[in-house]
Amino acid sequence: MKKSLFLGAALIAATIGTAFTLGSDPESLAIGEKAPMTDYKMMDIQGEAQTLARLAGEEGLCVIFSCNTCPFVVGREGKSEGWEGRYNEVYKMAQEQNIGVVLVNSNEAKREGVDSMKEMQMRAKTQGYKMPYVVDKDHALADAFGARTTPHVYLFDADMTLVYKGAIDDNVDAAKDVKEPWLINAMRAVANDENIEPNSTKPIGCSIKRVQ
Repeated sequence: MKKSLFLGAALIAATIGTAFTLGSDPESLAIGEKAPMTDYKMMDIQGEAQTLARLAGEEGLCVIFSCNTCPFVVGREGKSEGWEGRYNEVYKMAQEQNIGVVLVNSNEAKREGVDSMKEMQMRAKTQGYKMPYVVDKDHALADAFGARTTPHVYLFDADMTLVYKGAIDDNVDAAKDVKEPWLINAMRAVANDENIEPNSTKPIGCSIKRVQ
């Protein structure tokens, strides 16, 4: 199944010419480290300033770096579902475990276009997002996390210590074919004070569009 995932990812990239990244950036936040910039204010699509500290639940916080157009997020008709359709399932599980969830858009290089606030608002409405969707101005939070892809997941426990990072699950193409729901398993484990295995997986997606 992992082989199928990588083949699907490569097919998407080769077909539409979208840059993507496999693997963790060497500067990525390490398991066991505290969340940085927890009081950093980010505007959500409702026009309200949010912080990681405010959005965290009693058992922790799930941060998902996302965007409006990457096929690993939104899918590719006839080829891949993408992971976006599973965001609300993640949110539902997180709510049951008293874990907060936030989607973070760090694509500053596309802020005047497909990743503008207006486009974010439209995307959230169309897809029925249940969780907050915020703008990471100048990709400051993404830089502090070492986030590289959309999507790229970081799960923190009640002390805002990183306990899982990487991908949502092992199959971007179809939810029905998922064998390893890594993020959901990690949320359940952290809420029950259990070991998370694996605690890191390879983030697969389009590169975050940083300003050069």
